[in-house]
Amino acid sequence: MEMNWIAIFVAALSTLVVGFAWYHPKVFGTAWMKETGLTQEELAKGNMLKIFGLTYIFSLFIVMIEMSLTIHQTGAMGMIGGPMKINEALPSFTAFMADYGTAFRTFKHGALHGFMSGLFFAFPIIAINGLFERKSWKYIFIHAGYWLVTLTIIGSIICGWL
Repeated sequence: MEMNWIAIFVAALSTLVVGFAWYHPKVFGTAWMKETGLTQEELAKGNMLKIFGLTYIFSLFIVMIEMSLTIHQTGAMGMIGGPMKINEALPSFTAFMADYGTAFRTFKHGALHGFMSGLFFAFPIIAINGLFERKSWKYIFIHAGYWLVTLTIIGSIICGWL
């Protein structure tokens, strides 16, 4: 099982693409700015290269961990010590991968696991932070919705794009 680097880079890029649409003033951007107390002028003062560059790097981190949550074969690979130990694996591993190496490797299955990651991992983290920061539920749902959609897309891309 080799890593599809193109899928990884495209999946990481999806955070920026979805963010562009999600936080657009005609979608949730105006509501988000109101909830945060920011204005278009304040947002324009940010170092966009730094913000988008670091966002992409952090998105690569998210994609790498999402791979282990959506691709079941990663667990089998982990049982033998990872890709570096593939040549030392017992014949039973090779037989298992021959039978199940592409099982559940679909866009739909990846989307399911990505959605579950958003609902049961990202949403609680965002909600906890929002509660302690005294943010509104509107603020929490805007951010949680973004991650729910984004992780669904990431899961779909990395699981289905063989």
